[in-house]
Amino acid sequence: MSTSTRSATAQLAIIQLNRSIPLLLVVCLLASSAGCRVTSMGQNTLGVRLFQQGRYSEALQQFQTAQVSDPSNADTYYNLASTYHKMGVAQKDAKMIEQAESLYNQCLDLQGNHVDCHRGLAVLLAESGRPDSAMTFLKNWATANPGMADARVELARLSQEFGQTKLAEQYLDEALALNPNDHRAWTARGQMRESSGDLGQALQNYQQSLALNSLQPDLYQRVASLNVRIAQNTMSGAPPAGGWTVQNTQPADAAKRY
Repeated sequence: MSTSTRSATAQLAIIQLNRSIPLLLVVCLLASSAGCRVTSMGQNTLGVRLFQQGRYSEALQQFQTAQVSDPSNADTYYNLASTYHKMGVAQKDAKMIEQAESLYNQCLDLQGNHVDCHRGLAVLLAESGRPDSAMTFLKNWATANPGMADARVELARLSQEFGQTKLAEQYLDEALALNPNDHRAWTARGQMRESSGDLGQALQNYQQSLALNSLQPDLYQRVASLNVRIAQNTMSGAPPAGGWTVQNTQPADAAKRY
């Protein structure tokens, strides 16, 4: 489900409509035989809103309708998988979890490098007692895409969740070496530094991420909270906490990716 430290299973692919309604109507007519992508996009958008409100059954209905409208939209399969994943874990429903896994795989059949889908499936594997399979799954993705930073970022995030901090650090170094302008990598680095108590460096990393992609409302909130913590530490006279040292800490000058 793209953003900051939110739950991976709750992050959904929000699709924005950027064209005029008259043009959309024409596209729908022209594409009716294969399913209307625009209709599917609108249904996905509504489903995302319902999901964010905790109305999972209603969200599921919207995503299922979107799937009928456009069976080739990988984001729809990801949204369906995320919803079944969320509901299956909450209700301890093995059939829903199995359905989520199947839908994640269908998403990847349609779009082999779907980042959120890789993340969601890795989390599902770990949550269902298969942590080794989760790590192998992401390693295989990285091996198949040696120039792709996203795969290393997800390996870093999963490694951190498994308590393998040094390994996570290594993967983030690799990700930023491949793409110094990857805002997700800078966010992940900030999370690691914040966890280690290195608040000043965490703040710098978050700010670097926002400089590359300003469309991260959750990260703005995290930065605000971090500023308050740093100010409180300063007022109390607490010494700055130490943190691990990494490379590539200087802000990049490149334009935003998105």
